[in-house]
Amino acid sequence: MRFTKMHGLGNDFVLVNGFREKIEGDMGQLARRICDRRFGIGSDGLIFLLPSDVADIKMRMFNPDGSEAEMCGNGIRCLARLAYEEGLVRGTVIRVETLAGVVVPELILDGGKVSQVRVDMGEPKFLRREIPMLGEGDTAVEIPLEVEGEIWKGTCLSMGNPHCVIFVPRVEEAPVSEVGPRLEHHPLFPQRTNVEFIEVQSPAEIKMRVWERGAGETLACGTGACAAAVASALTGRTAREVVVHLTAGDLKIEWAANNHVFMSGPAVRVFEGIYYLET
Repeated sequence: MRFTKMHGLGNDFVLVNGFREKIEGDMGQLARRICDRRFGIGSDGLIFLLPSDVADIKMRMFNPDGSEAEMCGNGIRCLARLAYEEGLVRGTVIRVETLAGVVVPELILDGGKVSQVRVDMGEPKFLRREIPMLGEGDTAVEIPLEVEGEIWKGTCLSMGNPHCVIFVPRVEEAPVSEVGPRLEHHPLFPQRTNVEFIEVQSPAEIKMRVWERGAGETLACGTGACAAAVASALTGRTAREVVVHLTAGDLKIEWAANNHVFMSGPAVRVFEGIYYLET
């Protein structure tokens, strides 16, 4: 099976052109093998580019643990660039079918080459039933979450997938690998959650580390950056347009007046190869 390895700010993916490759069997099991960094190709996710009946192209994305994600912000930028450069779509504005609905990336060209991808990530959702999240009250803004006797205040929302945003004084000192998995599996989140640890540096800048549902700590998370920017503005910590500083680079996030969230950032092709499927 031919594949392309790409990354968005170090959040790396194996992408498979389903228009060309014949994909059979359990995709989740295949993702577990391919994403393994010692016995497979190694990545934060496996993405399939597929035909769609409702959009220009369909995206299916699987985490390293084999679970399927509703959406992936860094992944959809990679998919958009690959689809454009492989001639699977026409034009620089692409409608992508995902489990979170139709998402619209726009390719920004410089000298005919893709330099950035700007994505309309849609509207954030705050109702517990939309996240989804259990508990009292319609929304969950800076609510106490108990983890082994310690209380963390979380602001929870959906960007097509669930997020729990935690504000901390210094993100470098945040216990991401200890608290992240416990919040991911917290009983209030029936479908688990992504967890963002955020340090507000100014009204226009935040710094983030992320524990991704099904993947662990990653260098970047596009939907997480959007959720963090929205939570920061919602709680009065920042303006509605911020730069999110991640381990390997920056994303620009704008929570626009029409309530849509726009994310701009890079998508990089690294290499191509052949993966030998087990027979």
